[in-house]
Amino acid sequence: MLNKNQIAKRIAKELKDGYYVNLGIGIPTLVANYIPEGVSVVLQSENGLLGMGPFPLEGEEDPDLINAGKQTITMLPGSSIFDSAMSFGMIRAGKVDLTVLGAMEVSDNGDIANWKIPGKMVKGMGGAMDLVASAKNIIVAMQHTNKAGESKLLKKCTLPITGVRCVKKVVTELGVFDITERGFELRELAPGVTIEEVKAKTEGRLFTDGDILEMQG
Repeated sequence: MLNKNQIAKRIAKELKDGYYVNLGIGIPTLVANYIPEGVSVVLQSENGLLGMGPFPLEGEEDPDLINAGKQTITMLPGSSIFDSAMSFGMIRAGKVDLTVLGAMEVSDNGDIANWKIPGKMVKGMGGAMDLVASAKNIIVAMQHTNKAGESKLLKKCTLPITGVRCVKKVVTELGVFDITERGFELRELAPGVTIEEVKAKTEGRLFTDGDILEMQG
């Protein structure tokens, strides 16, 4: 099975030259460290930044430069800083080509739940609502099961929904899944993981009848 950095590295392969990309909190932020060589993308942070670079080296952090998850970041030459109103104007206008989000649950028709667990205090939905409503393409980076070993790839989300039928692809430590009309379609399998293991840990509809490649993290 792959670790969080390997999941992020695999998702980075989905980036295309010229893309404007928003990285959500959690595993998605790690994608900034694995931009493929020769691919030029502009990373957008919803708190008001275009041109986000990789995480800073230890000792080189600037506390004034943070992403939406309050992690210290770097800025690339030509970066720009602006207020959150302009940032969300970009998102709502459909200027973001790809959004990578974390999730607590994803259903087999592309619904995503990633903002609230009932009974736990949250400050609000944040930018997730705007991102799932406006992004041209959404990839979810997540763990395949929760701490209890229960599937997070479901027939129907049980937690409050963030967006409906918006997720196109899910990458977990077990594999890469496209979301189609038939449900989760296994496209790549992580090294050392069997199809039987994926089936046992996936509660939603799962199809494995296509060409399945080995996932490279």
